[in-house]
Parts: sequence; C-alpha cells; structure tokens
Amino acid sequence: MDYQFKDIEQKWQQFWAENQTFKVENNSAKPKYYVMDMFPYPSGAGLHVGHPLGYIASDIFARYKRLRGFNVLHPMGYDSFGLPAEQYAIQTGQHPSITTESNIATYRRQLDQIGFSFDWSREVRTSSPDYYKWTQWIFMQLFNSWYNKAADKAESIDKLVKHFETSGSKGIDAVSDEDTSTFTADEWKALPLKTQQEELLKYRLTYLRESTVNWCAALGTVLANDEVKDGFSERGGYPVEQKKMMQWSMRITAYADRLLQGLDTIDWPEPLKEMQRNWIGKSTGASVRFGIDKTTLQSPITTDYIEVFTTRVDTIFGVTFLVIAPEHELVAALTTPEQKADIDAYITQTKKKSELDRMADTKTVSGAFTGSYVLNPLNGEKIPVWIADYVLAGYGTGAVMAVPSGDQRDYLFAKHFNLPIVPIIDIQNIETEADPTKEGKYINSDFINGLSYKEATAAVVAKLEEIGAGKAKVNFRMRDAIFGRQRYWGEPVPVYFKDGLPYLIDETELPLLLPEIDKYLPTETGEPPLGRATDWKHPEGEYELSTMPGWAGSSWYWYRYMDAHNDQEFASKEAIEYWKDVDLYIGGSEHATGHLLYSRFWNKFLKDLGFVVEEEPFKKLINQGMIQGRSNFVYRLIDDEGRGTNTFVSHGLLDQYKTSPLHVDVNIVENEVLNLEKFKKFRPEFENAEFILENGKYICGVEVEKMSKSKFNVVNPDDIIERYGADTLRMYEMFLGPLEQSKPWNTNGIEGVFKFLRKFWRLFHDEQWNFRVTDEAPSKAELKALHKIIRKVEEDIERFSFNTSVSSFMIAVNELTDLKCTKRGILQNMVIILAPYAPHITEELWALLGNPAGSLSYAAYPVFNPEYLVEDEFAYPISINGKTKMNLNISLSLDQKDVEAFVLANADVQKYIDGKTPKKLIVVKGRIVNIVV
Repeated sequence: MDYQFKDIEQKWQQFWAENQTFKVENNSAKPKYYVMDMFPYPSGAGLHVGHPLGYIASDIFARYKRLRGFNVLHPMGYDSFGLPAEQYAIQTGQHPSITTESNIATYRRQLDQIGFSFDWSREVRTSSPDYYKWTQWIFMQLFNSWYNKAADKAESIDKLVKHFETSGSKGIDAVSDEDTSTFTADEWKALPLKTQQEELLKYRLTYLRESTVNWCAALGTVLANDEVKDGFSERGGYPVEQKKMMQWSMRITAYADRLLQGLDTIDWPEPLKEMQRNWIGKSTGASVRFGIDKTTLQSPITTDYIEVFTTRVDTIFGVTFLVIAPEHELVAALTTPEQKADIDAYITQTKKKSELDRMADTKTVSGAFTGSYVLNPLNGEKIPVWIADYVLAGYGTGAVMAVPSGDQRDYLFAKHFNLPIVPIIDIQNIETEADPTKEGKYINSDFINGLSYKEATAAVVAKLEEIGAGKAKVNFRMRDAIFGRQRYWGEPVPVYFKDGLPYLIDETELPLLLPEIDKYLPTETGEPPLGRATDWKHPEGEYELSTMPGWAGSSWYWYRYMDAHNDQEFASKEAIEYWKDVDLYIGGSEHATGHLLYSRFWNKFLKDLGFVVEEEPFKKLINQGMIQGRSNFVYRLIDDEGRGTNTFVSHGLLDQYKTSPLHVDVNIVENEVLNLEKFKKFRPEFENAEFILENGKYICGVEVEKMSKSKFNVVNPDDIIERYGADTLRMYEMFLGPLEQSKPWNTNGIEGVFKFLRKFWRLFHDEQWNFRVTDEAPSKAELKALHKIIRKVEEDIERFSFNTSVSSFMIAVNELTDLKCTKRGILQNMVIILAPYAPHITEELWALLGNPAGSLSYAAYPVFNPEYLVEDEFAYPISINGKTKMNLNISLSLDQKDVEAFVLANADVQKYIDGKTPKKLIVVKGRIVNIVV
C-alpha cells in the first residue's frame, strides 16, 4: 500500500497515548537526560507553524537520546496565568479558567498531532491550585529568609532574630534596606512586636516598599517593562504612566554577584549571557554625599544630603550640577515655590514615558530646575539640583553628579540650559568622556592637581571616607524585582495584613485559592479585582489583594516536572537528586532578562536552603530562531482621482499601473499564484473583483515579515498536517535552516520533503506496494551508504545541526534506491536513524519489519563502523576516445597492468570498442581510465 500518512500517524499517536510510551520513572540504571522546552502560554489562537520549531528540535534530541540508552525526561505544561485570559474575562464575563481550559485543549490537540514524545503524565499548569500551592510556598520561604553576606547565602529569618536577641545588630552583614537600625540585644527585646516586624521587613528577601511602576489605568494593573511600548500597553494600546505604589519586591540584587559568576559555568549562547551581564551591570566606584543647602528651602526636609554613586569619583571637582529622578523622594521638599509649576509640568510629562523609553532616549535634552542647591563635599561649592527623566529612581540612588566636561550627556544638558562646564584634566576634550587608562594630570582642583587617574581616585575616596562624606562601593544596575500585579488571574499572595504589617498565612492553609468575584475589574475605590471578593478574609486580618506576576510560576516549574503529583512537597528529595537539573533547555532569547534571570535567582535561593542540589537550573540553553511569515500581496488599481478600485494588477505588470498593495491570505496562494475564486470569497468587497493577469495567472508579491493574523500570513500546522502529515511538517521545519537562525516560512518547498518520505516508504515495497524486505547480506556499497548516514546524523544531532541531517537523509535514500537495496540489515537501521525526525512512518515500518510488538523508541541506535567507509575500490569513469561511457568498480590494490587487464576483460567495454585493439590505454590511478581506439 502507498504511504497513507493520515492512517499511520493517527494509529501511532493513539498507541503512544494508550501505552504511555514516553512515561519515565525517577530511577533507572540508565544515565539520565532532561530535555525541556519553554512552556507556552495557551492563547486562543492556538499554534502557528512558527511555534513548534523549538519543540521539534527538542523532541528530535529527546528521541535520539532514548535510542542512545538514556532515561529521558521530556515534559510539557502550560504557563496558564496571564493578562490575555483576564482581558477576555473582562470583555465577556467568562471566568479566565474556562478560557484557559479551552485554549489548553486546542494546544494539546495540536501538540499531539505533531507527534511529540512528551511524558504527559507530568503535565503542569501554573494556574492549577495543586501547582500554585508550591509557588506560594516558595514565596513564603523567601519571606522567611534574609541574605547573609558573610556566608554568601540566604538563611532563615529565625537565625537573624536569634542574632538580634543575643548580639543586637552588631556583626550583621546583610543585603538589606539602607535605613536599618542599630541596637543592642536588650534594645531589640524591648521593642514592640510591630517595630520588630517593621525592622525585619528591611531584611526579608521578599518585602513591601514604595516603588515606581508602569501603571495602566485602562487595564487596572501594573505592567512589566516589556509589556509597554512608547508609553502605551502592548495589549490594547492603552496609556501607561509612571506611578509610585506600595508593591511587593524580591531582593534579587542579593544574588547579583552569584548571577554574574554563574554565567561562566553554563553552556548558553554568549549574546544571551552578555545581555544578563549588562542587565546586572556591576560597576566599581564610590558613593558620595552632597550636603543639602537648606537656606533656600521653604519646608522641612528629612535628610541632610543627597547620595550619588559614581564610577568616576576623580571628576568630583568638575561637578557643576546634580540631577535627580523626577520620582525621587526629595523632589517635593527641594522644589521652591518659584519652580513648582515647571517641576509639576515636567513630572506629568515624564509619567507618560516607560522606563525603557527613558533609558533608550539618548538624544532628547529635557529637565527642570528645583530651585535648590547642594554643596560639593570637597570644596563647598554650591551646585544646582535639577530633575531629568534620564535618571531613574530605582537605579543606584536615583541621583547623579553631572560632570559636563567628562560626559557627553551631561555636556549636552549643560549647553542646553547654559550651565557651567569646568575642565578637570589636561588631556580631556569636553565633548568626550575622559579615558581612565590615560595618565593625564588634573587641573583646576588644588586637592588633586598633577595626580594621575589612579592616584586621584584613591586620594578622593580616602578624603571622602575621612570626612564621612562617601566611601568606595560596588554598585549594580539591576534592581530588586517588583513582585505584584493588580490583576485577578494570578497566584494569590499568601499574606494577610494586621496593624498595617504583612504576615504569612499558615502552611496548612495552602493553597490560598483565588476567590470568586462578580467582575474582573478594579473596585470602584481603586482596589485590585480581589477587593471585590466577599467572605474572603483571614481570621486575623485582610488578605493581600495583589496577585503574583506572570514570572512567578515559571521560575521553578522544571522541578515540578520531576515529581508532578507530590502533594507533600514541591518535589521529593529523591526526584531532585536523580534529575538534578535540565540538561538541555530550548526557548527564546527574549526571556534573557526576565524568566531566565528570575529562574536562576530562585534556583540559587532554593539551593541555599538545601531544597535543590544544583546552583544553576539549565546546563545548556539553545535559543531557537523565529520562523517568519512569508506575506503575499495583491495590488489594487488606483483610479485617476486616487481612489482604490476593485481591480487587481498582477505583480509583473506593476510598472504599467498605479496601485496600492494589500495583504492577502497566504493560504489561498500557491507558488505565488493567487486562487482567484478563493480570493473573491476572502472578503465580501472582493466578490466582484476583476484581475489584470500575466500569462493567464495572477502573480502575488512577496515579503518576509513577522507571522501575524493582521498580515494574513499565519500558517496553521493543522492545515499542513492535513495535507502532508506531521512527519513532513517536522522534517520541513528542520530543513528550513539552522535552528538558531530566523528564517521565512515558505510552503513552496514542502513538497520535496513529502516526496522524500514517500521515496523512503518505497524502499520497503515493490512496484505493487507489497512490503518487500529480504534477509540477504548487504553489499559493500549498501553498508557504506548506511554508515555514512549513521555518522553524519549522529554528528549533526550532537551539534544541533538538524537541517543538514535532513539533506543527508535525502542523499542516503537516493543512494539506496539506486542500489535497489531491499536488505533488512540496511533498512532496519535506516528506520532507527530516521525515527527522531519522522517518528510515525518509522514506527509503522518497524512493525512491518516484524519486530516485537511495541515502539521502536527504546531500540538501540546503530553503531557506526568506520571500516565500511575505508575506500578499497573506486568507481573509475571509463572513457572511449575521451567520452565517458560507463563507471567500473575496480580494486585500488591493483597495479596499472592489472587495471588494464580488468578493464579490457569487461564485456561492456568490449562492446564499446567493438573488438578493436586499443591504440592506447591511459590509467590515472583512483581517477580515470581512457581508451583510445
């Protein structure tokens, strides 16, 4: 029977499901291998052909590792909390869980259709209470921990309390808020419980503080930076403003150094590691306190100085103004009545920009003068204090000292507002930043005149420390991670409030379930949606009304896969000690400074507390490229008055007409030829469309763009599978190009892969499609073809070069077809080699070959034998009077006379020379034989 891919694929997908073929145990004599994909958010649109690219690659590798004798964990789940389901709930009133369940069903059907070897018994959903119970539990561990810098690890908050009770605050070296108190043991014990809790909150790894956030009033929630573009929400396009709110934060900065150091121990793409290094942004410098000149202030102020961090403390004598963030807590106190209108207007303007926009804008010069001054701690000069949006409250101290003779941005700011520019070093051009590697001499500053950069830096730091106005300091660009969202569809925070302070619920109360509410909008008084819940109250206080951010559930999910149904702990010690970490993780680079950074943070924290055994979660990471859409265009004829008509001009005729392009559904275009009847049904207004054709066809234009419904270039894998089968889809996605590179989808080339699979099927059948495989011994040529492909595929898979394997398969099948190979010793091994790429057709052939009932998934991968590739004969081209007539296999061990005798003894050669005696016979060993008659 011909290749009936629909029947074959349905049969084996059902077999794998019924027999739980890919279910794996947490112990085995085999070596373990853990392959994982970044799990998807189940959107209503389902998968398009770009989504499975990484999944197919990881599945090929997982199947290959099984064949190589590994115990392979290859799980899948869903990142199922999130804003899209909540927005749909707001629009329709339907509970987000219903939408999510429906979307997951679509994803599961599509994933099964593609034939992935997932262990579905371990499926996780971050929105399931039996999962988010443990997300809440990890939050509780973080709340009950502090970071001991002396031990360089997180420890129980109880240990900190014990230290306070015995030694007070003396000897504590912790990552904490700046305003921690100093006290003795007796003073600590005498403090009221509320005051003690307030102090402990300054040390906890998750804590409450006022933070500047991206607030979207229309969505009623805080948005992450990557959810905001040009001052508007990515979803819905609503205005976003900067707003100060009391928010949960996580002290990821405690792990900054370890996060940096860990990058040197993992096999990740270097560009991604560099993104994390830049995001963490370690810099060495000094903190400097500029005393506030209170003579111009109209109202009391809570501090005597503004602190800045600088990497160029040697330039302190070139400071001519100070810039603080518009959100800085001292702005109101520093603003004089004369400047209040300008300051208020500037702050309003700044609120419309996201932090990313402010960081990216290096050309715009804007700011406002507060009317106040600070004093340079080393020379007492008065320095004006400005606000500007290029300074962010959450980075460093939210204030910078401006040296216009040493920094381009400061220089432009000073020129724009006519502020002084003081040279500080004799080799420096005021338009460029000083080069610290040069040993120029300082000028205009008596304190360090004539010193080199290194000498000046050391001298300034020493003087600042001497007078209590500064100190050497290591700073990080990365900030603590905001951990609250004013949404409904997320994990409830396991906290209640009593006397204004947060307390954890008891572990026995986990999971804290999402309550039912009437609407999924903020309350009329501005509280998050959970404020609508009735009868949802802790016995001792009010529950937290914010929910956790989207990254909470994805920051530990690989551990839940290890032990997905454990209701006593997030994963058993035995499971964690067996699987340890993820050996191969495939996903997008867009998660570099989000999910991938937070996952490393949580993993290190869990390691500190002894819950996991590895410092890093993912040994090897591959960022798959994007499959881009191949958009097609039709061209609407424009009339003399500039209006669009209902006539469409074929692409090759555009130079003869005035037209405008329109996207057209790629699914009604084949090899750039438009299906005219389907186009008329594409939209109602095209029902009576007319066409100006070329050679009787309408040829569409082509452009590579992001795959998007709005561009009508989305290709549904369901359609490809219906037409060609899942095995064709799998191989074609790999064939498109290197895994890490982005490449356009082009359905035009898929026929070639489908024909290859039919040709492979044909190897096992005679001309009447009867199954035909013999037990004859393979020939040398057949063994050579087999072992070439064994070696090639093995090398390609190990270096994740899947596209080159597909090409090699085609060459191998062509060789075996030419050899008319029907030998079991060759074809059965070919089935195993191809199985990771095309699992359905190979399962069927494995069964037809008479192997024991079951799956070939656990067969032994063929062993490469280099002896079969040793060349002991050569197919000499035989030329008669300079024209090649045939090839003849001749042993390379023969000398020239023996080769001549062998050639002339061949019956076919005798036919070509017609019995004549050759005038000359030329033999070039290993190259050619030429007979002249």
